Amino acid sequence: MNFRKEWLALLPLSVALVACNDDDSTPSPQPLSINVLHINDHHSHLQADSGIDLNLAGEATRVSVGGFPKVVAKINELAASKDNVLKLHAGDAITGDLYYTLFKGEADAALMNEVCFDAFALGNHEFDGGDAGLKTFLEFLYSPTCQTQVLAANVEPEVGVSPLAPTTRWDYFQPYMIKSFGDAKVGIIGIDIATKTKNSSSPDATTQFHDETSTAQMYIDELKEKGVNNIILLTHYQYKNDLELAAKLTDVDVIIGGDSHTLLGDFEDLGLNSAGDYPTMVSNLDGDPVCVAQAWQYSAVVGDLAVTFDGNGKLESCAGTPHLLLADSFMRKDTNGDRVELTGATRTAVTDAVAANPNLSIVTADANAADLLAIYAEEVDVLKQSVVGDVAQNLCFERIPGQGRSTLCDVSATSANGSDISNLVAQAFLEQAIRGDVAIQNAGGVRNDVPQGDYTIGDAYTLLPFANTLVYLEMTGAEIKTVLNEAVDYSLDPEGSTGAYPYAAGLRYKVDMSQAAGSRLYDVEVKAKGTTDWIALADNDSFTVVTNNYIAGGRDGYFSFADISADESKFEDSFLDYAQSFVDYVERNGTIDKLPLESYSTQMFYDTDGNLQN
Repeated sequence: MNFRKEWLALLPLSVALVACNDDDSTPSPQPLSINVLHINDHHSHLQADSGIDLNLAGEATRVSVGGFPKVVAKINELAASKDNVLKLHAGDAITGDLYYTLFKGEADAALMNEVCFDAFALGNHEFDGGDAGLKTFLEFLYSPTCQTQVLAANVEPEVGVSPLAPTTRWDYFQPYMIKSFGDAKVGIIGIDIATKTKNSSSPDATTQFHDETSTAQMYIDELKEKGVNNIILLTHYQYKNDLELAAKLTDVDVIIGGDSHTLLGDFEDLGLNSAGDYPTMVSNLDGDPVCVAQAWQYSAVVGDLAVTFDGNGKLESCAGTPHLLLADSFMRKDTNGDRVELTGATRTAVTDAVAANPNLSIVTADANAADLLAIYAEEVDVLKQSVVGDVAQNLCFERIPGQGRSTLCDVSATSANGSDISNLVAQAFLEQAIRGDVAIQNAGGVRNDVPQGDYTIGDAYTLLPFANTLVYLEMTGAEIKTVLNEAVDYSLDPEGSTGAYPYAAGLRYKVDMSQAAGSRLYDVEVKAKGTTDWIALADNDSFTVVTNNYIAGGRDGYFSFADISADESKFEDSFLDYAQSFVDYVERNGTIDKLPLESYSTQMFYDTDGNLQN
């Protein structure tokens, strides 16, 4: 198929003219009001998240949030009640859930086409499967009945080399589109985060990512030369970056963003952390207002923005609502600690609280989208049994060395060095995370033994069942030693958790549980990725640590991680799902086995009585 020719033949006239670069008309500016409905970073999270607690009617209440069929329903509901609707997706549609692992974007594209977005900006994770993987996803997204324009002004695949550019740079995406509303026009420019995509994803080596600011200004100027004065940037560039970007540009009016998974709006009373107002108003280089918005993550929020342009290329007003999508189900723990569905007056109080909050919506899933997702869900259940590799021998599970949690192995097998599988998981994360030097994983994030034999996708999601992602933390050797000791101390604390015990890759150490808190883990050595020798970990040396976002937030006793994560210059969430990362590791290696003992993180272990285990 001549993808570019087929795509352009189906585009609205205004968009096709842009793609061919032959629209030189200069219509008179027209006042315009539009309604922008937007999402970002759904990351293949097509099913609802049933594990969120909101503070409703004064108490923590378990709710089911999001799911793409609810996104479809909410966008359809809002679009039906508004004029001049523009539907936008700000990138990272794929990777992060089992639906991508199994379908490589097909399921995401099918559900996205139920919305039929006007434009979709490429995000960094669209390149996780290289240029060829992105080509596959975009061909899934291509539809004769829904012509979503893919935008990426600052991405340049090499023509004749990249699968994305068999004939021209713009075979599979465009720098911008022009959307006509009567005689008035709006230009939408796509911007991807350049350095992060190049360094933390897997684009082809020949694909270039140009500076976000200069690229945006170049195409803003080009649109203005075409007589298009109402400018929206559709960015996958992070909320903080969007605010700074606005201040550096002339003539920009609206920025709809993604990548940072930022929740905006008034959610504090519900127990959710909001980073700012929805929308956030700033000024551009001209001193004119710019409206910045983002819609959280994982199919949970639909942004709803009313925008008015004054007819002279200026933003006149911008206001809206971030709709958090809820199922009609509310649960709390009973006296036995079990969550039960609320009834009677208690339920009424909760539903009244929901109705009184404009940011909350009880949404019934769109029937067509739900039926479509059910088809993929059935295949998921079957494909979970797909074998992705082979396990050479039993991999024992343990938390604290010698604790005896394994159901496959005698306690003597884990007394000296702890868990086989937890060490292997840490090694897998280090290999999958491109930028990491060393990796740290808590014992509680790994859940079971891995028996010898075939290994399936379902096995990986049973082993690593939480919705965790891999994150990068910039740390010194001294900070690494501190956080490892914190974890060991918390694993021994009666009010802590044995799941805190640390496993690592590229780090090894001795542990003496009989010593005082803060000094139980010692003689730390490092063999950073790409090096060959184990050396003493120096306090002043710097490392990029890969870990999961749960303990990176300071949970499970990893208190110092929270301090590092609070510094934006030292923290980056890759949004790589930790279970999918292990699946990818197994697939790449084919056969998995115990690591050499010299690579186990716990090299020597003394119990609480000071007895050496061997």
